[in-house]
Amino acid sequence: MSDMSAGRLWGVGLGPGDPELVTVKAARLIGEADVIAFHSARHGRSIARSVAAPYLRDGQIEEALIYPLTTETTDHPGGYQGAIDDFYADCAVRLAAHLDAGRDVVVLCEGDPLFYGSYMHMHKRLAHRYTTEVVPGVTSVSGAAAVLGRPLVERDEVLTVLPGTLPGEVIAERLAATDSAAILKLGRTFAKVRDALAEAGRLDEAWYVERATTGAQRLAPLAEVDPDSVPYFSLALIPSPVNAAVPGGAAATEPARETPETEGARGEVVVVGLGPAGRPWLTPEAQEALAAADELVGYGPYLDRVPPNPRQRRHPTDNRVEAERAAHALELAAGGSRVAVVSSGDPGVFAMASAVLEVACEPRFADVPVRVLPGLTAAHAVASRAGAPLGHDYCVLSLSDLLKPWEVVAERISAAARADLVLAIYNPASKSRTWQVAAARDLLLEHRAPQTPVVVGRDVGGARESMTVTTLGELDPAAVDMRCLLLVGSSTTRVAKRGDGAPVVFTPRRYPA
Repeated sequence: MSDMSAGRLWGVGLGPGDPELVTVKAARLIGEADVIAFHSARHGRSIARSVAAPYLRDGQIEEALIYPLTTETTDHPGGYQGAIDDFYADCAVRLAAHLDAGRDVVVLCEGDPLFYGSYMHMHKRLAHRYTTEVVPGVTSVSGAAAVLGRPLVERDEVLTVLPGTLPGEVIAERLAATDSAAILKLGRTFAKVRDALAEAGRLDEAWYVERATTGAQRLAPLAEVDPDSVPYFSLALIPSPVNAAVPGGAAATEPARETPETEGARGEVVVVGLGPAGRPWLTPEAQEALAAADELVGYGPYLDRVPPNPRQRRHPTDNRVEAERAAHALELAAGGSRVAVVSSGDPGVFAMASAVLEVACEPRFADVPVRVLPGLTAAHAVASRAGAPLGHDYCVLSLSDLLKPWEVVAERISAAARADLVLAIYNPASKSRTWQVAAARDLLLEHRAPQTPVVVGRDVGGARESMTVTTLGELDPAAVDMRCLLLVGSSTTRVAKRGDGAPVVFTPRRYPA
């Protein structure tokens, strides 16, 4: 059990060598630690410390853990293993003294601390006594694959990681039974590893990577490397066989990616519902379509709700040119572009989906794919803020008479009122239409009681959101503008107040209630 007054032990992975590949967490811990410990050979130069150097601060205690030998020859009675075990035990005692004194200790480790890392020997000796955390790092294998630009494994392929210190016949056997492989700890083992690669028939696939991600890195086909030039910090890599045939690692089995100008078109039109306001109201499906698009088409204020991406071209238009906007989108798609036509709320509710599909049914666009992605409607957004006024049968209608005569609007209002449906009323007013709300209220009052609940939702989800619960008899048409949506209750819709005093509007699912 750890002593709460003792310091903390951190095993910190530094990645393959580039100081910029040190994780944010590792950099923070290095800068905060009381004690920095690192291994080195007898010459005293530590690769780990050099990688961590940008993150060290003045005044830190440094514990250099210097290996007592550089080859597996020693006068120690226990041989090499006995000598190295004594060395690690001594290092653990030195670090424990700091931990017992309440100092936090960071042990630096190239690559990942628990992937052939020197830190693990401290971990085994100290982690059961002190509060300990291991911070993973980018492994040398990942670094080597990155600088080669060749995938390690794909799909169901198997990656085998081997130490070069294994017997040659074991290495050859393992290489013959795997798809991809990384062989570490080369140095003096290089000639044996090269022979094992040849025996397994994999030598021509193998790459040599030395000091990956550093300024001194070296890459070469392994068969061309001079064994006398190989340091310990190098590895052999057999990348994914799927990608072996193509320079740069591109998959030989995958077709080249088409561009918008490529003949044979991958173009399509996706009509995307943005919901009533910002990103929180946007579905993941809609986000994906927007991210994948080459061209964005839509009414200017709606396009402004999509974050700009310089890869994409944007085509804002006026709100009254729906057919022209749809044709433009379809023409772009016919030329091979992925086009997103954006629409507020749900594109199928008084919005762009029907306009796009109407034009798409023209013979010239017969082969252009069109998809419609739903969005959260304004009616549902307002209803959610009020409670559940759409809990039973309801109808949705628009008060605008721009695309249909007012006589049709009035007839539908009366029919919905007679049928005792809750009404969700879109486009109740605009700068040029100021009388329809009063006219609709009067038509509804012919069939509904003045006490019928009415919800006025303005800019729901936006910065100026407001919700008003009133009655049909007290509805003030002057308080309704183009940013509003009205919900008019049925005979069963109720308004209640709960513990916080705020009104809750709901329509019971039973009828009559």
